[in-house]
Amino acid sequence: MKPFLEKLKSKYFNKRQVSVKDRIEAKRMFGEIISITWPAFIELTMSTLFGMVDMIMVGHLNHAAIAAVGLTNQPFMFLLAIFAAVNVGTTTIVAWSIGAHNPGKASIVAKQSLIINTILGVIISVAGVLLARPIILFMGAEADTIVDATVYFQIVAAGLAFQTISMGITAALRGAGETRIPMIYNIGSNLLNVFGNYVLIYGKLGFPRLGVAGAAISTSFSRLVACLLGIYVIYSGKAVISVKHTGYKPDKEITKQIFSIGIPSALEQFVIQGALIMFARAVSGLGTTVFAAHQIGLNISGLSFSPSTAFQVASTALVGQSLGAGDEEKAHKYADMTNHMAILVSCVMGLVFILFSHQLARLYTDEVHVTIMAGTVLKILAFAQPGQSTQLCLSGALRGAGDTMYPLYACLFSMWIFRVGLSYLFVYTFNWGLNGAWFALLIDQYIRAAIIYGRFRSGKWKNMKAAYENKTFS
Repeated sequence: MKPFLEKLKSKYFNKRQVSVKDRIEAKRMFGEIISITWPAFIELTMSTLFGMVDMIMVGHLNHAAIAAVGLTNQPFMFLLAIFAAVNVGTTTIVAWSIGAHNPGKASIVAKQSLIINTILGVIISVAGVLLARPIILFMGAEADTIVDATVYFQIVAAGLAFQTISMGITAALRGAGETRIPMIYNIGSNLLNVFGNYVLIYGKLGFPRLGVAGAAISTSFSRLVACLLGIYVIYSGKAVISVKHTGYKPDKEITKQIFSIGIPSALEQFVIQGALIMFARAVSGLGTTVFAAHQIGLNISGLSFSPSTAFQVASTALVGQSLGAGDEEKAHKYADMTNHMAILVSCVMGLVFILFSHQLARLYTDEVHVTIMAGTVLKILAFAQPGQSTQLCLSGALRGAGDTMYPLYACLFSMWIFRVGLSYLFVYTFNWGLNGAWFALLIDQYIRAAIIYGRFRSGKWKNMKAAYENKTFS
């Protein structure tokens, strides 16, 4: 780690002889990145591992159960996409406020986010329950998965409002650089989810054996607990963000600013989730067995997103806070340093996938042909890691600056032309099967990384904060 830090110091301060002052500053910046990243990394990794355990537990019922739960993943992400407008806008403005030494405004923004997410969350929950079966049919569910997938979707949809509220709280805390508290309540709720899965899926400790429905009930209940803990944190005054019990009148100016920054991110999520749905449909047409292997690959691939997303959280917070303090040079250094650290970790993750892909796949099922397919796609994913980490980390830096349009452009161009277009071409025209879809994923990651990196290098993102503030308050 020390040689890597020395290399970062010389790069970011651009001197042959790095002064003592610069060494101290580089060490401080490195420490800040780590202090924000490690709790987010642990939270995201543990959440991913718990999600893997969730799928493993369901997988021991049969491979059709894996496919049934897997069919619901992308539609749920699509329903939640609208909340990116609120959450990204919240994180960015909170970061700007903290950087400008104005925690009072940060708390007001968090409260507005809480109000918006609660209202929208209830609407999305109701819509999800009512539209469950048509959504499952649209996803290409086969006869052996329709019933279980519909029941799972309805139960989880009923608890989506709890998830949206806790997402908003987490977004505000992350903007303030506070990642330890979300780590604690999210890990706690996930532990509860694993226990709930054990007793409700298999009928242990006197509980009924509910199978896939039991997994859904456990998921919704654990999200309720996380929601209540998050609300307690921001109302108790135990965090940088402290919300008061009075004054729930919407603030039009803050709401306008939240959405002006966040709407491109919501559109980006719609683009991403829409593309992922079509990507899933390309694979679901290959049959339940192949789709089960695909879902195992996707489930394990969440591990690769955890470190990059954790660095993305740090990049958004530190770039936003630096720009809030009016220090553009520091914002650039934080973004660049965080990106290089993310790439290093992603390469390690790729090596893990190459060496242990089949062993990881065997955790989910004993069906050899399924594990072979899943292990192969994980090897393909391993080579996507540097591109994936770059596009995620630098997108976080752009969002911290309020530059949310370019991540949208990158996703719109890359995911629909390369991920979706090439997946159908590779799968059905070239007859490459499941591997073809994952080769399309590999190409998509590097195209997006190139677009995002080009925007970052231009430096135009440094002026976005002033542009938003002038537009909102003029």
